[in-house]
Amino acid sequence: MALEEKREKRPPVTPMMIEEEAALRNGSRGLPPGPWAEAAGPRPRTTERHIAVHKRLVLGFAVSILALLAVTMIAVLLSVRFEECGAAADGPPRAGGNGSLSGVARQPHGAGQPPGRPEEDARGGEAAEEEEEEEEEEEWQRRRELPPWARPRLPRHLRPLHYNLMLTAFMENFTFSGEVNVQLEVRNASRYIVLHAHRMHIEAVRVAEDKLAGGVRVARTFFYPQTQVFVVVLNRSLEVQKSYNLKIIYNALIENELLGFFRSSYVLHGERRFLGVTQFSPTHARKAFPCFDEPIYKATFKISIRHQATYLSLSNMPVETSVFEEDGWVTDHFSQTPLMSTYYLAWAVCNFTYRETVTKSGVVVRLYARPDAIRRGSGDYALNITRRLIEFYEDYFKVPYSLPKLDLLAVPKHPYAAMENWGLSVFVEQRILLDPSISSILYLLDVTMVIVHELCHQWFGDLVTPVWWEDVWLKEGFAHYFEFVGTDYLYPGWNMEKQRFLTDVLHEVMLLDGLASSHPVSQEVQQASDIDRVFDWIAYKKGAALIRMLAGFMGHSVFQMGLQDYLTIHKYGSAARNDLWNTLSKALKRVGKSVNIQEVMDQWTLQMGYPVITILGNETTDNIIVISQERFVYDSDTKPKDPARGDNSYLWQIPLTIAVGNTSHISSEAIIWVSNKSEHHRIPALEEASWLLGNINQTGYFRVNYDIRNWKLLINQLTRNHEVISVSNRAGLIDDAFNLARAGYLPQNIPLEIMRYLSEEKDFLPWHAASRALYPLDKLLDRTENYNIFNEYILRQVASMYLKLGWPTNNLNKSLVQASYQHEELRREVIMLACSFGNKHCHQQAATLISDWISSNRNRIPLNVRDIVYCTGVSLMDEDVWEFIWMKFHSTTAVSEKKILLEALTCSDDRNLLNRLLNLSLNSEVVLDQDAIDVIIHVARNPHGRDLAWKFFREKWKILNARYGEALFMNSKLVSGVTEFLNTEGELRELKNFIKSYEGGAAVSFSRAVETVEANVRWQRLYKEELFQWLRKSLTQ
Repeated sequence: MALEEKREKRPPVTPMMIEEEAALRNGSRGLPPGPWAEAAGPRPRTTERHIAVHKRLVLGFAVSILALLAVTMIAVLLSVRFEECGAAADGPPRAGGNGSLSGVARQPHGAGQPPGRPEEDARGGEAAEEEEEEEEEEEWQRRRELPPWARPRLPRHLRPLHYNLMLTAFMENFTFSGEVNVQLEVRNASRYIVLHAHRMHIEAVRVAEDKLAGGVRVARTFFYPQTQVFVVVLNRSLEVQKSYNLKIIYNALIENELLGFFRSSYVLHGERRFLGVTQFSPTHARKAFPCFDEPIYKATFKISIRHQATYLSLSNMPVETSVFEEDGWVTDHFSQTPLMSTYYLAWAVCNFTYRETVTKSGVVVRLYARPDAIRRGSGDYALNITRRLIEFYEDYFKVPYSLPKLDLLAVPKHPYAAMENWGLSVFVEQRILLDPSISSILYLLDVTMVIVHELCHQWFGDLVTPVWWEDVWLKEGFAHYFEFVGTDYLYPGWNMEKQRFLTDVLHEVMLLDGLASSHPVSQEVQQASDIDRVFDWIAYKKGAALIRMLAGFMGHSVFQMGLQDYLTIHKYGSAARNDLWNTLSKALKRVGKSVNIQEVMDQWTLQMGYPVITILGNETTDNIIVISQERFVYDSDTKPKDPARGDNSYLWQIPLTIAVGNTSHISSEAIIWVSNKSEHHRIPALEEASWLLGNINQTGYFRVNYDIRNWKLLINQLTRNHEVISVSNRAGLIDDAFNLARAGYLPQNIPLEIMRYLSEEKDFLPWHAASRALYPLDKLLDRTENYNIFNEYILRQVASMYLKLGWPTNNLNKSLVQASYQHEELRREVIMLACSFGNKHCHQQAATLISDWISSNRNRIPLNVRDIVYCTGVSLMDEDVWEFIWMKFHSTTAVSEKKILLEALTCSDDRNLLNRLLNLSLNSEVVLDQDAIDVIIHVARNPHGRDLAWKFFREKWKILNARYGEALFMNSKLVSGVTEFLNTEGELRELKNFIKSYEGGAAVSFSRAVETVEANVRWQRLYKEELFQWLRKSLTQ
């Protein structure tokens, strides 16, 4: 009860407080109307009364002077107790602090107002401060400079050395109070302290010199919302090379959103339980404590968290000591961190349980999750591979893991798949919890790669951090590349880096990077609003593809040696791309090679897009070929993003590997560095019937086109003996051909002719490449009147392999990780194509399996095809099946099953059910916030729901933008997912009109969407009929 009362005395910031503060500033707060207002009015006085009053005033004045002197003496003596008294009088208990508050500025409502000042004086003080502010603004204008708080980056005159952060979390009313002490080093003299703080209530500020020197008086403080900073103005300048302590006492909300310090919940035994967790990347630490929230400002942190004893708290480091109080509260004091940036600091307050393991080097690994998930063993897989992966990375990088522990935290609600906080990585449950009895290989692969990615960040990102967000690919590109390298370590037979990387990374990002509205992998970041847009697939997937290309032409062993040097040199610090290039160039020199890595890679990282290499045979001269390069774009009619620089000015230094083949043999590869627009090269042994193949195993980040004669020879080779060409290149030929045709570089029939050989293809990767390449083409055609012609052609190509492979048997009692991964994934791919394009047997099989589940209430559907069966069943069968799947979605506690059940509901042909699902998606009690986007996107992919999702998106844009606008990826993912398959002139007009009228956010995503839809409309106009003519002719042969 006492705690509750104290809490009520210091409420968090509310709209009412803001209104009161505004009223105070505007001088509008006075006495309320009524009789007391009359009593306070002026009254006439007599002369006698005037004399009496004057005597009393003189006497009162003398007494006041004496009282003032006495009060001043007492205040000086008691100043050391100021903080404790304030804490007891003003509100909720908070973590205790040390030190005095000399030179303090107290702010009851977030404005610089000392305590106890009468309201009239306060108004005068506010007016004086505003006048002072205006004068300072004018002074900066006279200097023709922006004031330090208005600049996009923090001023460089201060550097934080250490933070001592003490928090108290009130989980009953979702508020927290905090006290942060920042040790500052002064680089240049200034009377301003500018640091980030956003959406919090500052109570008191104090600045002091080194322990013996005393306080520095605070003149005033203010927030500057435009740059999300808090400014402390001092009476004098801080002196260079001296150290100061900044103390700020504040409170804020544990938000019901997805960023900063936010809350989530889950249900256990019918009871809803809450937890608090942080997500600070890239710019949200400032919502949880005042800080220098830029990655370059590395400091050490000492965290203390006070919470009710029914909860536990976690942070980056282990708990050093815990202090228990009689009233049921406990304070956990965590060990000091190494030097680190604010964006991967983390904490959580929850009542989870855990399991643990220990690596060979003694690192304690724990996985925390809901008690029921831990009891079922849903975290055991993640825990075991984490231990193995830490050992793998320590060996690969030759740099030990830097902390004594690593906690993996599985939370129900999170904006991203995971976040790599150093020593406390946070995962959304769907990306870390795995139940072997109901999880497919695809789900296991997804969980595995997310964990591999986040663990790589413990080195690339946490140990060595990019200097600034323009080079975010230095951490995200490496983590994405190592997803495949690390998974190969765990499952060597899966060939992830050599095969699956192509379809899941290279081919996917080339779709995005082939737009004129793309951007370089390293892009300039001037202000906070620019930061969000650098976190996209260009940074992640293109970054990974460029790293893979770099490793390819350097040689993997030299590349590994260079990475070891890079991490060793820059550990606990920050690095830029040139630091990486220099280190890798030195590694090459050590083995006798001389390549200027910076010169080569700057062209790939500082230019947007990628080249298409065209190889042409020279009909007049034997063994001579012409190699040319140009920027690849899907829509050549689109105006360049930079009008001053047309596509013709783009040039790359391209490591083109090339080989010559014939019906039975392919030569070893040779490398040609192409750096000009057009070059002539002599190729030995190039005979009449020989064909050329470029970009061997697709290690390069570019497409390759050939003259029609060479394409025909390659198609003939695939038909006669496809195994002469490697699996990777077979997949590459399929992807290049489809995309070159879509962009108009090739006739539309070439990719479909290549597909004919697939009836003999026994490897998964080319089928996967074909499936992914067909998908956008299918969406361009699925609402056209001649769609059945395309549909029939694809079914013919799939039919024979579908019959050969058949359906998997129920494997509930078998090991989840099967030795025949490639075979099972091939079978899954073919079944998906067969069911998607309407193979009758596939439809019957899916309906039979669903009916058996409903009638027996036993799910005997094979794990690896459950999502296909669920979707097909919902699409074909009646509303009762939809309701059955809906009921199962609500009743299951297995996160992997929940995900595919929810996606299956979007497959219905019933528009009423699709509308119902869209409306339910915004109810957080029914659909988790992070899953609502997937619901809307999957409905948009359904031809029966595309227009519904597009209409819903426009009508609910304000709600969606408010919910997801600040979360990286989410808005761009939503905009792209809803618009990417719009392809009519009417839909293009609707999109442009909507963009004119909408408010706020996602401007880059919308410009990309317009270009994509324009390309779709252009393709329909120029190439649709050409495709259908060829298909009709082919089907009649």
